[in-house]
Amino acid sequence: MEVTIQIPDDIAAKIQTADRDLPRSVLEAYALEGYKSGQLSAYQIQKVLGFETPMEVDGFLKAHEIYLEYSEDDVKTDTATSQRISAQHRQE
Repeated sequence: MEVTIQIPDDIAAKIQTADRDLPRSVLEAYALEGYKSGQLSAYQIQKVLGFETPMEVDGFLKAHEIYLEYSEDDVKTDTATSQRISAQHRQE
């Protein structure tokens, strides 16, 4: 979907920088706010911003001092998965 917004020229001039185009800056601001508010997941940010890997999303969020949600349950799940994969490799 394409979305068009109207921004007064004086405000647009302040938002736009030499190395970033205005539409990308607005899209990134939307993605950051969406993630902080819980409306967007990291995967959705990846799709919206066209990142190829989850690591790019992590780097983008870290650059803006926002960190991925990672709960205790996530740690337990990742640990169990890691142990299972390690056991499989030992058997091979």
